[in-house]
Amino acid sequence: MAHQHEHGHGSGHGHHHHHHVDPEAGDARVAWAVAVNLALTVAQVIGGVFSGSLALIADALHNLSDAMALIIAFAARKIARRPADAAMTFGYGRAEVVAALVNYTTLIVLGLVLAYEAVMRFFAPEPVAGWMVVIVAAIALAIDLVTAALTYAMSKDSVNIRAAFLHNIADALGSVAVIVAGTVVILFDWWMVDPLVTLGIAGYMLWMSFAEIGGVIRILMLGSPPELDTDRVLDTVRATEGVASVHHAHLWLMDEKGASLDLHVVIEDGAWGRADAIKQAVRDRLRAAHGIGHGMIETECARHACEGARLYGH
Repeated sequence: MAHQHEHGHGSGHGHHHHHHVDPEAGDARVAWAVAVNLALTVAQVIGGVFSGSLALIADALHNLSDAMALIIAFAARKIARRPADAAMTFGYGRAEVVAALVNYTTLIVLGLVLAYEAVMRFFAPEPVAGWMVVIVAAIALAIDLVTAALTYAMSKDSVNIRAAFLHNIADALGSVAVIVAGTVVILFDWWMVDPLVTLGIAGYMLWMSFAEIGGVIRILMLGSPPELDTDRVLDTVRATEGVASVHHAHLWLMDEKGASLDLHVVIEDGAWGRADAIKQAVRDRLRAAHGIGHGMIETECARHACEGARLYGH
């Protein structure tokens, strides 16, 4: 596995984190994960048709959803690396955030469907179809663990891969549940364990998805970085020598790694001759104190500053 390293905001340009998995190797890993899941899906469908086992076909659909999540993640990684052009002047980096939103949304839907099925099964228990199902689940679990191993290191760095990774973990838990529940039902005939375990997994899927989707929505809503206190960032600017006041501030996340700040800085009366130096000082301080290396700073002379301007927004 690739070695981990924490990245603080001091690395490089604040917005340029060096990945420990280089993009091509990362792509290869995700591609392998997709291939493994698709191969398993095909094998399970064939097995299900020949053995007449619905459980096998149901499990195949699970793995197909995993493969779909990974394909979406893979495509988004590719798109995100495109350079900015006339159509997408900010670049394509947010493709990964959009993919994460899609994958978390489907995970939430799957969690709700699972929860519904589990509750229904309390009222109408279904027989569990013997060891065959347990063996299939064990094979599926092995594949899920291989997929998880392939994407684990990358999931720490990428909101996109993390969403696909969580699909995978939810699926692995589903396989564990089938193994445990199937074994318990066969040995002790205690059918209640099946819907109980299913409910637990559905709960875990929903809990994880809701915890993660908020951050994704925040990026798409152009929210400020959760780890930065916006008022403190502006205080850094105000504290710069020669700055009279600030307004029209926008602090947002370009993607999960880089924050960008746009704002109007009013230069003190009589300091206009040093406006460029003051602007550069503001930039240096923002990068040093908050790791913000992106954005647009507009300077205004104190005499001609915007009247009654709002601190945030326009």
